[in-house]
Amino acid sequence: MRTWKPTSMLLVGLLALAACTSNTGTPTEPDTSSAPESMAPESTAPESMAPMSPGESMDMGGSADITSDAANLRTDLNYLLGEHLILAAKATGAALDGRTDQFEAYGGLLNTNGTDLGGAIGSVYGPEAEDEWNRIWSAPNGFFVDYTTGVATDDMAVQDQAVSDLTEIYVVEFSAFLAGATGLPEDAIAGLVTDHVLDTKAIVDAQAAGDWEGAYEAIRAGYAHMQMIGDALAPAIAEGNEIDGEAINAGVDFRVALNQLLQEHLFLASFATDAALGARDDEFAAAGSTLNTNGTDLGAAVGSVFGPEAEDEWNRIWSAHNGFFVDYTTGVATDDMAVQDQAVDDLMTIYVPEFSAFLAGATGLPEDALAEGISEHVNTTIAIIDAQGAGDAAAAADADRTAGMHMRMLGDTLAPAIVDGQPESFQ
Repeated sequence: MRTWKPTSMLLVGLLALAACTSNTGTPTEPDTSSAPESMAPESTAPESMAPMSPGESMDMGGSADITSDAANLRTDLNYLLGEHLILAAKATGAALDGRTDQFEAYGGLLNTNGTDLGGAIGSVYGPEAEDEWNRIWSAPNGFFVDYTTGVATDDMAVQDQAVSDLTEIYVVEFSAFLAGATGLPEDAIAGLVTDHVLDTKAIVDAQAAGDWEGAYEAIRAGYAHMQMIGDALAPAIAEGNEIDGEAINAGVDFRVALNQLLQEHLFLASFATDAALGARDDEFAAAGSTLNTNGTDLGAAVGSVFGPEAEDEWNRIWSAHNGFFVDYTTGVATDDMAVQDQAVDDLMTIYVPEFSAFLAGATGLPEDALAEGISEHVNTTIAIIDAQGAGDAAAAADADRTAGMHMRMLGDTLAPAIVDGQPESFQ
């Protein structure tokens, strides 16, 4: 059996910012000759290629290992794919609003995310596959910049060319590459990749129109779709390369879902605080509403295991902590240190103890260790808001990604304890 050695450095802190570049070059006919040969069976993904809830997953006959190399592969891949979508949406939103420093900061992170994904692929398939991933993956970033430019300038010809480049070059090349690597049907992969293009286009269109409810609906839909891609690829990669463990079982499904929702929470929160500090009131309202929906989705995930009373308690505690961060952001916006201090006090003396006690009771994990991790979530989120309030776009983007990584650490702590403690829910 091979082991999975993630290269994304998700749990070891801050990655250096890459320079914001696009590697589009002059579009040519798609090159599919360099796709790696098939190394996997035709398909090991669920027929729908969509994530399954614990109740819908296959019967594993007991609590399954959710921290195997194959499970880690799926979790890493989904984390990075979801992060890609969010970073792209932050970059396009900044570009369309003329926030140049923020666009450059998130564009740099978007490139770093792409090479992290390439490193993950290269750790399985080798350096040539990594280079080919990076070549193909960098192109759509440039094509989406072209599309965003066309939307910003109301130039339909530029928009049409960008869509053509995305669908006739990127989709074709990337689908052939992934089919060769995984053995999954090329047409099915092309459908998933095309949907990603359309999801991202919908985000840009709504952002440009100032339709913030539509924009955040599209962001959530696009983010969920990235998990569909990861959930299709990971099992085929794991089985085709004899990576130890199972990428799909009820427990792994729960781990992935929890991690994705926690990461989404952090990025929606930073969307909301940035809009609030930038006096973009309509966007703040839409981002805040979407953040609340994410919170109740997390509550429902907890309730599916521990019951409706636990779900209600999660929602009460989680909603309060969102409110405390709104208070802190208000204090930063008004330069009111007393409001900031009260919000930090509320977070540290109300939210952290209540949430730590709740999670310790549910999981059996040590309450003091949980409190330390939750306090770090508070501190990393405050770092984002402080940088946003200071107008330091690079530091804010840097803090944003670091805080997102921390949510993964929290999810990876909770999920195994929940699955081990409630094995009947994951059979």
